[in-house]
Amino acid sequence: MTTRAFLRGAACAAALILSTPAAVWAQGGATVPAGSASKAQDDDLQAAITKSNAYTALMNRTLRAIQSWERYGSWVDVKKGPTGKERYITYGLYSLYDVNGEIKKAEEAMAREPKLPAIDETMGRYIKAYQELAPLITRAERYYDRKDYRDDNLAEGQKLHAAMVPAAKAFLDERAKLDALMRVYKRGLDQRELASVEQREGRSARWQVRNIMINARAVMDLMPSNEQPVVDLKTFNAAIGDYAGAIREMDAFKEKNPGGVPFIESQASSWLGKLRDFSEKLAKSKGDVRRGAANDANWIVNNYNTMVSLSETAIRTSR
Repeated sequence: MTTRAFLRGAACAAALILSTPAAVWAQGGATVPAGSASKAQDDDLQAAITKSNAYTALMNRTLRAIQSWERYGSWVDVKKGPTGKERYITYGLYSLYDVNGEIKKAEEAMAREPKLPAIDETMGRYIKAYQELAPLITRAERYYDRKDYRDDNLAEGQKLHAAMVPAAKAFLDERAKLDALMRVYKRGLDQRELASVEQREGRSARWQVRNIMINARAVMDLMPSNEQPVVDLKTFNAAIGDYAGAIREMDAFKEKNPGGVPFIESQASSWLGKLRDFSEKLAKSKGDVRRGAANDANWIVNNYNTMVSLSETAIRTSR
C-alpha cells in the first residue's frame, strides 16, 4: 500500500473512533431509581452521547467527500485545473452518499441539550460548507464518468474546478475545526461513561473493553495524516504507554476472572506489540511515516478498525 493510501486510511479510522457505540454501553447497566441524583446524571450523559452520535454519524458519512476530492487531486494539478492531457483523467471523482438523513438529525441535535456553543456553531458551518461542495462534486463526478470533456474541450471541467477549489478548502477547514472539537468532547464523554460503568459494576469485563478502546483511540488520534505525516514521538509514545497500562489492567482482571475479556483480548494485545514496532521505525525516520513505516501504519489502522467491531460485540454479549 502506498503512503498516500495509508494516510487516507488513517483519516477514515479517525471517524471510526468517534463512532464507538457509547449509547449501548451506557444503557447496559442496572436501572437507577427514578428521581435520584444518579438518574439525573445518567440522563445528562445519555443526552450528551445522543448528540455526539448524531454529529459523528454525519462526520463519518461525509468522509466520502474528502475521499472524492482526494481522488480528483490524485490526477489533476489542483493549482492549474484540468487540461485534458492528464494521464489518469478517467479516474474522475467518487460519487457521494445520500446524507440528508444524517444532516437532519445533526441539525435537530444542534437545537437540543446539552448546548455546546463552539461545536454546535462549527457543525452548522460544516453542514453549510458540505452543502455547497457536494453538488459540485456530484456534477464533476458525472461529467468525468460520462466523458463529457471529450465534447466540450474541458470547458465545463475548468468551470467546475474553479468553483470546487474554494468550496473544498472551506469544507476541509470546517472539517478540521469540527474534528478537533469533537475529539476533545468525546474524550470527556469517554471518561464519564467509564466512571458510570465502574460505579455500577466495578472494573468489569465491559469496563475493561471500554478502557482499552478509550486508550486505543488516544493512540489513533496521534496517527499521521495527509496534512501531518510526521508523528510527535514523545506524545505518541506516552499514548502507547497509557494503552499498555490498559492492557495490564486487562491482564490483572483475567487473573481473577478466568473468562477474561472475550472477543477483543488477543487482538488488543497483538496491537500493542505492533504499536511498539511502529514506534521504533518512526524513531529511525524521525517520526516521518513516509520514510519506511507506511505498511506498519496500514496494519495498525486496519486492526484498530477490527478492534472497534470486536468491542461492539464484546459490549453486546456482556450486557
